[in-house]
Amino acid sequence: MSAPLPGNPGDPSGTRQTARVAHPYPIRVIARQAGLSEATVDRVLNRRGGVRQSTVDEVHRAIADLHRQRSQVRLTGRTFFLDLVVDAPERFSAAVRAALESQLPLVRPATFRARFHLADAPPVPDLVATLDGIARRGSQGVVLKAPDSPLVVAAVERLAEAGIPVVTLVTDLPTSRRVAYVGLDNRAAGATAAYLLDQWLGEDGGAVLVTRGTGSFRGEDDREMGFRATVRTARPGRRQVDLVDATGEDDVLRGLVRDALEADPGIAAVYSMYAAGGNDATVAAFADAGRTCRAFVAHDLDAENLALLRAGRLSAVLHHDLALDLRRACHVVMQVHGALPGTPRSWHSGVQVVTPYNVPVEVLRGS
Repeated sequence: MSAPLPGNPGDPSGTRQTARVAHPYPIRVIARQAGLSEATVDRVLNRRGGVRQSTVDEVHRAIADLHRQRSQVRLTGRTFFLDLVVDAPERFSAAVRAALESQLPLVRPATFRARFHLADAPPVPDLVATLDGIARRGSQGVVLKAPDSPLVVAAVERLAEAGIPVVTLVTDLPTSRRVAYVGLDNRAAGATAAYLLDQWLGEDGGAVLVTRGTGSFRGEDDREMGFRATVRTARPGRRQVDLVDATGEDDVLRGLVRDALEADPGIAAVYSMYAAGGNDATVAAFADAGRTCRAFVAHDLDAENLALLRAGRLSAVLHHDLALDLRRACHVVMQVHGALPGTPRSWHSGVQVVTPYNVPVEVLRGS
């Protein structure tokens, strides 16, 4: 993309414009991808001014998306626009985006084009504004990872009223009008973590530190319930020490874990319920305290967790096929619109227990 240019002196908006980008796409195609009017896109591409910088950025993001999805743009037939809305750290959002884009050329009989709305812990009103904007502009479907907030549930209701199906991803909104959930069976994952840690720790293995986010995501709630119930059944005397990190920042988590270790000399293992990130900070906190972590179970094979697994810092990672989740989400959307036979339903991914010796091939290729 070309470098930004100074704003037009005659532009009352005072916004910065961007040099024109060469591309093969008609204005109407870019407008649909960006969710903007053709007139606005034409104004941006021809640098006529009077357009907010955020809108200019949207147009150039749409062109970049079209470049990545160019095989889909060339296809003819029924085209579905799918909006991916994800509230997650950048490393997990990037994994979701890559997983969806890997599946777009494979999904048939419809052609899918994706629009991305990715943010790390946005204020709930901002997330709701994004969903309401999709409802106004139109879409064939929304794949949503969001906190279980009444405001988000109400926004899903408005999408449903507008005829736009919502599929929740990896964390559910069970009281909403979403048409299906796709992703990990979170209760089963929590129970699996409890089973593995019990096998490694044995009867006198000490307490387990359970780290998680703020509790606004239903998926983490389900993991915690599965973990706690299984520990109570298998080892009633095992203590669970809960640590909630509301910031998502590694330095903060490192301090919180260090404080927990100082306060409780019995902590000997960790179950991290985070969707992505934070585990390097937890490992560092054990080193700071001069303590040994006898067993550590985490979720998702992002780059950080893969490195920790290979280094022997993680005992196991609970993984699932994110690409399959996204493909199933596309199938649900097609079923809602009658482009694929069958009744839309939820799909739970199986829990894969990954050690340094059975890392999935697709993860190795990506690393």
